[in-house]
Amino acid sequence: MGRLIFIFILFFFWHTVTAQTETVQDVKEKLFVQGSYTDFYVDNLNNIYLLNAGNQIKKLNDKGDSVTVSNAQKIWGDIGSIDVSNSLKIVVYYKDFSTIIVLDRFLKNVHTIDLRKCGILQAEAVATSYDNNYWVFDEVENKLKKVDDNGNILLSTPDLRTVFDEPYLPEKIIDYNGNVYLYNKRQGFKIFDYYGALLQSLPLINWNDIEVEKNIVSGFINDTLHVYNNNVFTEKVFLFNPPQNDATRLYHQLNNLYVLKNDGLHVFNILQ
Repeated sequence: MGRLIFIFILFFFWHTVTAQTETVQDVKEKLFVQGSYTDFYVDNLNNIYLLNAGNQIKKLNDKGDSVTVSNAQKIWGDIGSIDVSNSLKIVVYYKDFSTIIVLDRFLKNVHTIDLRKCGILQAEAVATSYDNNYWVFDEVENKLKKVDDNGNILLSTPDLRTVFDEPYLPEKIIDYNGNVYLYNKRQGFKIFDYYGALLQSLPLINWNDIEVEKNIVSGFINDTLHVYNNNVFTEKVFLFNPPQNDATRLYHQLNNLYVLKNDGLHVFNILQ
């Protein structure tokens, strides 16, 4: 009897996680930035950070006007990721050299952290923490760690290989509203508190460009936006009109849809 109850609960949870409603959402282009870019990021003030093949970062305001341009730091190889969650403290991560470069709002280099000096030799994901330190996932030790500006390790979880049935290596870390969200496309979300305790797992797989806002996590599968409400365990899927199936990357923030294509960055207003 107990086993039957467990199976029913598991079925109910999985059904609610995968329950979906599909909506077609009209969009209208409001800004186009022509150029050849490999990636882009958007901060909470709608400033846009464009990355080109030469590892140069160009910052634009929400109207598309150029604000400043960084000097490419080629000595550390290619930029692996950029965290712009704090618009006053831009975190640029060079994965090949396990090095974090901190830039100010004018994209001037203000700090360098060599993670190898604190024993972190390999890390896929880095993010700014709520207290202006840095979350780093140590792939060798399989631990989530918090590091300060001097490379001191402030916090470390246990080896997560002792917690999960298989190795979990996050591709993205987001610090939001008291929780740390780790995401792996094949395994989904793992949500931790600020003390490194595992709170929840969400089996939402194959998402790209994930974001967290209140109780909502979102991401893209191809050119469709998936929005999961963690309060009511429902997922909504949004298709855009016109379709954006020629995009190399998409990003959603509030009522804006950012679409990177071969000719540049297109910014659309999502019509209500």
